[in-house]
Amino acid sequence: MTDHASTVDVVLVGGGIMSATLASMISVLEPTWTIEILERRDALAEESSNAWNNAGTGHAALCELNYTPERPDGSIDIAKAVTINEQFELSRELWHFLLTSGRLPEGFAFLSPTPHLTFVRGAENVDYLRRRADALRAHHLFAGLEFTDDPEVIRTWAPLLVEGRVGDEPIAATRAPEGTDVDFGALTRGLVDGVVARGATVRLEHEVRRLRQRRDGSWRLTVADRRWNASPRKRTIDARFVFIGAGGGALHLLQKSGIPEARGYGGFPISGQFLRTTNPDLVAQHQAKVYGKADVGSPPMSVPHLDTRVVDGQTALLFGPYAGWSMKFLKAGSPLDLIRSIRPGNLVPMLAVGLKNVDLVKYLISEVTATETRRLRTLRAFMPTAHPRDWELITAGQRVQVIKKHPTQGGVLEFGTELVTAQDGTIAGLLGASPGASTAVSTMVDLLERCFPTKVDGWRPQLREMMPSLGGSDWDDSFEREGMADDAQVGA
Repeated sequence: MTDHASTVDVVLVGGGIMSATLASMISVLEPTWTIEILERRDALAEESSNAWNNAGTGHAALCELNYTPERPDGSIDIAKAVTINEQFELSRELWHFLLTSGRLPEGFAFLSPTPHLTFVRGAENVDYLRRRADALRAHHLFAGLEFTDDPEVIRTWAPLLVEGRVGDEPIAATRAPEGTDVDFGALTRGLVDGVVARGATVRLEHEVRRLRQRRDGSWRLTVADRRWNASPRKRTIDARFVFIGAGGGALHLLQKSGIPEARGYGGFPISGQFLRTTNPDLVAQHQAKVYGKADVGSPPMSVPHLDTRVVDGQTALLFGPYAGWSMKFLKAGSPLDLIRSIRPGNLVPMLAVGLKNVDLVKYLISEVTATETRRLRTLRAFMPTAHPRDWELITAGQRVQVIKKHPTQGGVLEFGTELVTAQDGTIAGLLGASPGASTAVSTMVDLLERCFPTKVDGWRPQLREMMPSLGGSDWDDSFEREGMADDAQVGA
C-alpha cells in the first residue's frame, strides 16, 4: 500500500555528515523551506560518518604526505595542501557559527585538539620531509609547522614512536600543534538535532527505491518504510530539490535518476580494518595523529597512521588502515552491489580501470590474507613495543572509490570525492571517499553555487557571516575549487 505524495522543498537521502551539513546551511539560508532527511538504517551516522568507521582526522594537510608530491626537479608542490587546509577552515568556521548562534547545544563536544605529526624512516624520506617542511612553512597557513630529526625531540612529541626502537636508521617527524580529532558521528547527530528543532523531519528506516523527474522539474521519490510495523509500507514524496549523500549507496541512486551527468561513473569498493586499544597506559602516552608514508607500490589509502581517537568522551588509539575488499558498497549493503552498478555506459571505464590496476588487486588480496603476525609487524614499524594482547581488530567503513570516463585512457580510478549535479540543478549526489567529511562544508558551498545559481547572490551576505573566509576578493573563485583532493586513507 502506498500513500498519497507529500511535497517538500528539499529531500536529503542519507543520514550522514554530508546531508547534515547541507541541511544546516539551507535551514539558515532559507528557514521557511521544508526539509526531509531519509535514512535507511535505524540511526543516523551508521556508515561512513560513524566514529569507528573512519579515522576522525580533521584533514587540513598538516600531516598527509600525499597532498605534497615531489616534482621531478625535487621541489615540493604544496598547492593541494593549501586548498585542503582552506577547505577545512571553512568547516571550522561553519561549526563555530552554528555553536555561537545556538544551532548546536552549548558545550557540544565533537572536536578535540590533537597534534598532527608526520613520521618517516630512512635517509631519503628524512630528506623529503625536511624539504616538505621548508616548503610548507613558507606559506602562512603552515608557518607553525615544526620539524626534527632528533629522536629525543620526537620522544617528547610521541613517546611510543621511539620507545624500544633499535639501530641507527635515520628518523624524522613534523608536528602541527593545531591539529584536531573529529567525532563525525556526534557532529552529524548534533547538526541534525539542530535542523529538526527548526522544523526539519528525519525518517529513519526509510529507503528510496525509485526516483523520477516530473514534468515540472520536481522529483518523485518512492520510499519504502522498513520498520516492522509500518503502515503504509510505501510512500511517495515530491521534492523540488534532491541531494543524494548516501555514501556507497549514492551511485545506485544517481543511476536510477537517469540524469546524463551520472552516466559513465562506476565504483570500486574497498573496505578497511583498524587495530584499536583502550589500554589506559598506552593511551596516556600518545596524544597525536601520526601519519607515515605508504610502502612503494601501495595505493594512497594504505598510508599507515597511529591516531588518538576521542569518541563519546572516551579516548582510544587506532592504527591502520589494513585494506580489504568486499563487493558491498555499504557496510550494511548487499554482496551484489558491485554487479548491480554495472551499466552499458560505465562498462568500458570499469574494464579499463581493472586492467590498469592489477597491482591494486594484488595488494588488496595480500591485505585480505594478512596474518595477525604481519599486521603486528606493520604496527611495530610505528610503535616498536606494541604487544598483540593490547590490540583488537575492528572493521572500518566501506568506501567506494570513483571510476569515471577518461577521453584517452577509457577510465580512471580516483581516490577523492566527486560532486555530480544535474544541469537543471534539481538533483545532486556525492561519490567517493576521503577527505569528504573534513571538507563537507566546502563541497556543500560548491553545491549551492551549482544547483541554486539564481539564489546564491542573495545568500552571499549570510554565507559570509557563517564562513568569513568566503568574504575575500576571490569570492567567485571560491566556488570553483579544482576537483576534490585525493586522500591517503580509509578515513574520514
